[in-house]
Amino acid sequence: MKNQATKRQKELLDVIYQYIKDTGYPPTFEEMREGLKVSSNQSVIDLLVKLEKQRIIKKNESAARGLAILPLGYEVLGKPPLVAFLGFTSAGSPMETIEISGEWESVGSDAAKLKGEVYLLKISGNSMINASIEDGDVVLVQKQKEFVSGDIVLAQIGIESTVKRFISQDKAPYVYLKPENPNYPNILFKADTKLEGKVISILKDGYWKPIK
Repeated sequence: MKNQATKRQKELLDVIYQYIKDTGYPPTFEEMREGLKVSSNQSVIDLLVKLEKQRIIKKNESAARGLAILPLGYEVLGKPPLVAFLGFTSAGSPMETIEISGEWESVGSDAAKLKGEVYLLKISGNSMINASIEDGDVVLVQKQKEFVSGDIVLAQIGIESTVKRFISQDKAPYVYLKPENPNYPNILFKADTKLEGKVISILKDGYWKPIK
């Protein structure tokens, strides 16, 4: 895997990685030119095209800084993945998610094994304390479409979001979101309730730990 990229491609990949790590944003063409010490945008474009074809990076043409490093890219670099720190969500009453721009954080090598989109969220509230998710904790969320009863999930309710345990059963109330704190009520599913992702890990005492 590691020899898939040429030396020059790897140099550009490293420029992208370091820029995201240092600033929180992917670099512009100008910043990539400066990092590679070249004067032509075309040189950068050619390298980006090749990296994308090899599934080392992903480009979003609709965004000015629309670059993301894929799991293979981190393997090529031999560096820990960078996961976007999207903002705050609630482990209490549902609240509107607050986006935090420009913050990324390195996570352990396990994240490289994950398929799909992963991101970090900071928890506000104490409705999940019996699952060891406390106010101020940071959790790792994997975006997915299928869930099983018992998963701890990030749920979107209208414009608000919350972290709860997803419950699906064959008796009333059938499908609902369950807090892990007896002081909070269950949240019944409504037309505007959508599950966005599964909480798969939590940062505790400087270490990533599995969710119970």
